Amino acid sequence: MLKELVVNSAPHETRVALLENGTIVEVFIEREDETSIAGNIYKGRVQRVLPGMQAAFVDIGFDMAAFIYVDDVLDTASHKMYQKFVQDTVENEADNDRAGMGTTEREKPHGSWKTSLTPECSIEDLLTEGQEILVQVAKSSIGTKGPRVTTHISLAGRYMVLMPTVDHIGISKRIEDEEERNRLRDLLLSMRENKFGYIFRTQAQGIDQLTIKKEMDFLNNTWNDIMAKSRAVSATALVYKDLTVTFRAVRDLLANEADKLVLDSREEYENVQNFLKRLMPDSNLSVELYQGRESIFDAYNIEADVARALKKKVWLKSGGYIIIEQTEALIAIDVNTGRYVGNHNFDETILKTNLEAVKEIAYQIRLRNIGGIIIIDFIDMKKESHKEKVMSRMNGAMKKDKSQTNILPLTELGLVQMTRKRTRRNLTRTLCEPCFYCNGNGHLLSGKSICHKIYRDLVSEAGDMMGNRFTIKVHPEIAQLLHGREKHLIAGLEKQFSKPIAVYPEPHYHIEEYHIFESLVK
Repeated sequence: MLKELVVNSAPHETRVALLENGTIVEVFIEREDETSIAGNIYKGRVQRVLPGMQAAFVDIGFDMAAFIYVDDVLDTASHKMYQKFVQDTVENEADNDRAGMGTTEREKPHGSWKTSLTPECSIEDLLTEGQEILVQVAKSSIGTKGPRVTTHISLAGRYMVLMPTVDHIGISKRIEDEEERNRLRDLLLSMRENKFGYIFRTQAQGIDQLTIKKEMDFLNNTWNDIMAKSRAVSATALVYKDLTVTFRAVRDLLANEADKLVLDSREEYENVQNFLKRLMPDSNLSVELYQGRESIFDAYNIEADVARALKKKVWLKSGGYIIIEQTEALIAIDVNTGRYVGNHNFDETILKTNLEAVKEIAYQIRLRNIGGIIIIDFIDMKKESHKEKVMSRMNGAMKKDKSQTNILPLTELGLVQMTRKRTRRNLTRTLCEPCFYCNGNGHLLSGKSICHKIYRDLVSEAGDMMGNRFTIKVHPEIAQLLHGREKHLIAGLEKQFSKPIAVYPEPHYHIEEYHIFESLVK
C-alpha cells in the first residue's frame, strides 16, 4: 500500500493529508491564530481549586483556563504508586506512533489510576490559589472545554519518550521479540545517569548504543533548557513549544508509515531536509517539492474529499447512505437503504447495506477525527449470523485506526455503542462554526409556522393598538406566502378588526424576523 504525506503550506495555515493508495484517510490542520497547543509547556498560575471535583483551574495565558485533575498533580508520597501504574499501562499508550500528528493526549498515563489505589491525595493538599506550576498541555481545548494540563512532562523523540517525573523504563509492546526488549532495556540502564523515565518507541527496534546515547542527550538537554527557562520567567509564560505539524509529520508518520512526503513550499522543503539531517541522518525517506501550477491539494483531489467530509449525508456506492449528526455529548450515525432496493431478498439487502456502511463509517470516523461517544444505528437485522458478520466487520475495520477505540456488542435495538479517544478537535469543529442564521440549531421555522405565528401575535397585540391600519414587515419569502397560500390569514384578520393590513417584504430580514406596526390613515 502506497502511503503519502501531502503538505500544503500557506503563510498562516499548514495542512497535512495522509493518503493511502491515493485516498485521503487523515487530515491535520494547523493555523497561526489557533495552533494546537498540545505538547506545549507553560509556567501557569493556579486560579481556583475545586475540592468537590478534585481538580483545579490553571491560567496559562489563554481566554479559557486550563483544567488539571488531582491525578496529574502527584506528591512524593504518591510517586511510587504512580510508577507502578506506569509499569502496567504506559508502554501501550506511549507508543501510538502519532504523538505529534494531532495526538493531544501526551505520551503518559493519567486519569484513572487513583480510583483503585490508596492512600488518596486531596487537591487542596497539592495546590493553592496563586501557586505557580509547570504544566504541559495534555489535550487542547475542544468546543467549550478548556485545555487539559498535567505536571507530568513528556518529551517525544524519534526513538524514545523522556518522562522526567517518572523513574521508569518502558518498551513499546509492538516490539515483541523478548531478546530485543531485554537488549534495549539493558542498554538504557547502563547509560542512564539520572532517575528520568524513558520509553522506547516501535522504531527503536534494532538501533545501536550510539544512536540511543545521542537521543538521550538531546532529550535531556531539552529538558534542562525547559527547567532553566521556567526558573527565569514568571507565570503565565510559554516555556517550550512543540514541533509544528509538518515536523511532527516527518518525525512520526513519515518515519513509520508514509513512503513519501510531498511539500509545496520551498522554504518548508529545505527546513525538512535540514531537520532530517539533524534528526535522521541515515534516513533514505523520499521528500519531494511540488512545483505544479495547480494547488497541491487540488492536484491530489484532496480539497473535494475534505469538503465531502463536512457534509452530514454520505452516500454509499449501492445507493444507501449514512447520516452523521454531531451533538454536544455524542455523535449519532444512522444507516439507511436510500435508493438501494437489492437484487434478492429483503434480509440480504439490509445485510449488504450495513456491511457497506461499516466500511464507510470506519473511514469517516478516522477522516473526520470523530471522538468521544459514538452511537451507530444499523438497519435492523433478524438473523443472528448477519449481526455477527456486521460486528466482525466493524471490529476489523476499526483496527486500522490508531486512536484507542472500544466497541460494545450490538444491542437488541440494532445500536452499536463505541468510544474513540479524543485527540484533537474534529474536522467539523476545526473548519466550521455554528450557522449565524439558525444559531447552530440546524433547523428553521417553516414558512407556514411563521405566518401562523404572525397571525397569533397580531391577534394578541391588536387590542392595544390605536391605529386604523396595520403594517407587517417580513422576509420576502414570508411576504410571498402571506400574499399567496396564506392570504386567508390576512383576510381573516382584516375582517375581524375591520382594519386594512399591508405586508411589505424586507430583503435584509432573517426569515424568522418580522415586525408589526400601527399607523393612522386619514
